[in-house]
Amino acid sequence: MGNQLDRITHLNYSELPTGDPSGLEKDELRVGVAYFFSDEEEEVDDRTPSDCGFTKDHSPAEEGPFSVNEVEYSAFCSQECIFSKLRENEDLNVYSAKTLLTMCKPGDLLELVAAAQAPHWAIFEQDDQVIHLHKGEIRKDSLLEISNGRYGRIVNNRYRYRPLPPDLVMQNAAGHLGLSSEEICWTNSESFAAWCRFGKREFKAGGEVHSAEQQYFLKVHLSGSGVHTLVFRSLEDMIRERRRVDASGILKELSLVNGGKE
Repeated sequence: MGNQLDRITHLNYSELPTGDPSGLEKDELRVGVAYFFSDEEEEVDDRTPSDCGFTKDHSPAEEGPFSVNEVEYSAFCSQECIFSKLRENEDLNVYSAKTLLTMCKPGDLLELVAAAQAPHWAIFEQDDQVIHLHKGEIRKDSLLEISNGRYGRIVNNRYRYRPLPPDLVMQNAAGHLGLSSEEICWTNSESFAAWCRFGKREFKAGGEVHSAEQQYFLKVHLSGSGVHTLVFRSLEDMIRERRRVDASGILKELSLVNGGKE
């Protein structure tokens, strides 16, 4: 495995206020430095069903549930598990958007998946509407339209943080509708949707104070090659790398801890 470098495009650089961990904004705002990067999910609306990585046996016209071939992860801050995507511990099956809508409640955290593409996250509102970050804008769209043939699932328990009540989740999401570009401080749909549900400022770019004592460890569970562990200084850095692996399937060799394999 050779060294692989990210292709990062700086779209903007600014100092932005970050919110209270409870998810409720207060008069005193904490200022953090936010970097805006090109989002790997910019192509979300440009793919046809045949581009989504499902075989003829898993046609998007079918309802599911279906199993898809995915990289599995677990993540820790110090010794605490904060994220888990392991088939042995949870149901990773996916469903058509139409079926998914019958399973959702307001405030649910949704994930749409496709092969060779970072997953797209959204907050379910009601009817068929979701609120999400896409192409630098926080917007409301129909799940049926944005799915574009991809399958999805509810991922309320993917992060192990305590969730906010559904009304506060919806307040967080709806309160940011229409914001774009310099007005937002999330670098991808996952960070925005997870912030809405959990209200933790660590999901915001520049929202976390770095310390030598606090590190994030991402364990990448690769079939046939063991578990690789990567270390990061912030939650946002860890999310960005995990999404890059989902999109490319390539691990950054220099980021591996102790050679990577366990």
